[in-house]
Amino acid sequence: MDYRKTATGILTCIGGKDNIVSAAHCATRLRLVIADNGKCNKEKLENVDGVKGVFEASGQLQIILGTGVVNKVYDEFIDLSGVASASKEDVKAAAAQKGNIFQRFIKTLGDIFVPIIPAIVASGFLMGIMESLNFMIGAGYLNLDPDNALFFLANLFSNTAYVFLPVLIGFSAAKVFGGNPYLGAVIGMIMVHPNLQNAWGKTAGIDSYLNVFGLYKVPLLGYQGHVISVIVAVFIMAAIEKRLHKRVPAMFDLFVTPLVSVFVTGFLTMTVVGPVFNFVESSIINGVQALIAIPFGIGSLVMGALYAPTVVTGIHHMYSIIDLGQIQEFGVTYWLPLASAANIAQGAAALAVALKTKDTKLKAMALPSSLSAFMGITEPAIFGVNLRFFRPFVCACIGGGVGAMFASITGLGATGTGVTGIFGILLCLNAPVKYALMFVIAAAVSFILTWMFGYKNVEAAEDVNAAENVDITVCAPVTGKIVSLKDTGDETFSAEILGKGFAIEPSEGKAVAPCAGTVSALMGHAIGLTCDNGVELLIHIGVDTVKLEGKHYTAKVEEGQHVSAGEVLMEFDIAAINEDGYRTVTPVIVTNTEAYSDITGEAGDVKAMETLMTIHR
Repeated sequence: MDYRKTATGILTCIGGKDNIVSAAHCATRLRLVIADNGKCNKEKLENVDGVKGVFEASGQLQIILGTGVVNKVYDEFIDLSGVASASKEDVKAAAAQKGNIFQRFIKTLGDIFVPIIPAIVASGFLMGIMESLNFMIGAGYLNLDPDNALFFLANLFSNTAYVFLPVLIGFSAAKVFGGNPYLGAVIGMIMVHPNLQNAWGKTAGIDSYLNVFGLYKVPLLGYQGHVISVIVAVFIMAAIEKRLHKRVPAMFDLFVTPLVSVFVTGFLTMTVVGPVFNFVESSIINGVQALIAIPFGIGSLVMGALYAPTVVTGIHHMYSIIDLGQIQEFGVTYWLPLASAANIAQGAAALAVALKTKDTKLKAMALPSSLSAFMGITEPAIFGVNLRFFRPFVCACIGGGVGAMFASITGLGATGTGVTGIFGILLCLNAPVKYALMFVIAAAVSFILTWMFGYKNVEAAEDVNAAENVDITVCAPVTGKIVSLKDTGDETFSAEILGKGFAIEPSEGKAVAPCAGTVSALMGHAIGLTCDNGVELLIHIGVDTVKLEGKHYTAKVEEGQHVSAGEVLMEFDIAAINEDGYRTVTPVIVTNTEAYSDITGEAGDVKAMETLMTIHR
């Protein structure tokens, strides 16, 4: 891969370096915050060599490039754009400023839970293994001594992350809210203090209550497995701590601020915040459980079908609350199998597209995306394939709903959270056959629907013309003098990064459609045209004229409009553009150059609708 070419293509499609607010990358994605989303041509961006998918999430434009590729493209992108390299946290901060209150709330939940997922997954896996071993020992399938040291310690380790979950959340939440993470951990410790009755052992009733100034009583109950009350408590602690840091003299700050922050927050948590938000959380969990428990799995069918759309919006970050709450309440989460069914279905839809398409680039993207989704990572499949054609996405939603319905009817529950897809079975070792059947059902329904109705592989027009083995003549869109792309003085055009073609020094300020086709892109100074014969053209009137932001240009067509050969596309004022310091030399680029063997033409004078170049099969 030419990493610089890919970076240049991305930079061009997002509106240039002046449209970049911040840039960073993770293991698979280039993460950008751009100033004006309207200047980004996503359709063209998806066709840049090496780009496997494009989507917007949490205020970021995320471009999927893949492991081992993204870092190299990123280096070239930074070099070309001249923007400063930023961390993922910097990009998130920049993106957060663009989001609304709800988006910022969802992002906050994600920032809190993502760092602690490995701990939750480790405990969940071990809990599933130990539960399976205990079942097989009890049923006589295994002859193991549950009192031996290894077995005893494994049982001890298995639920540790869940027993002390408020400590993990307290630490992580304090970092997100700008407080001292160790004080946040202390708040979590207070909420699971051994002098409080363990919330997982309350089946026999609550042992004791705290009399709050003779006004009311609250149960002296721990918050094992609870989430919302911990987050709210740490938010309060961080707010108090930050305010005290500003007001307490430096010589007393080390002593006064931690003491007051922890004591005040602890008191409010145990007397007000904890009981109130414990009720809120229990209501949410019971509401979700009631929905899942609707007869014949109807509620789960709906939830399973809607899960993937919530991934698109980023709302899925809040589902950790449901998973952890159900584990605390029921010992397992009935929500994770629903999520797993939805993720598996998205992978199956992408697999159907991969096997059915004749587009080699789409096949190369869809196949690994489907395998990724089967492993529980769905973004490449959803954003790179299924949403792009939409109908596979819908078929996958139906498949996910049917798989979730089966999971609900059979009472499938997971002992942990954080892992779906193939490896999700390790969280369901209490019922592996049910999980395998759910997997097959969700995948089969999604695959069959996508194969039959979700994706119709229509050979591209250029493939049809290729069978005819006929050269294509492209006419000039403007009147003037034909020159080489190297004469434009623009590095991108000269290097033919966007494709091969020719340029014209226009003598008249009018551009017409050189062939019948559809206007695929319309910017202030440029027109993208998908011709009926399969040729994709970019008519770029001027060099660096994007800076004029449409000034001196008048579009005569609309994006998506079908035009006839010779129909006026745009008028422009040559003298005014030149007076502002810009050249009007007009590159005419065949952006799908790779579909053809060669493009030829000759320099000289030309009139609009006369032959500009010949495209050879």
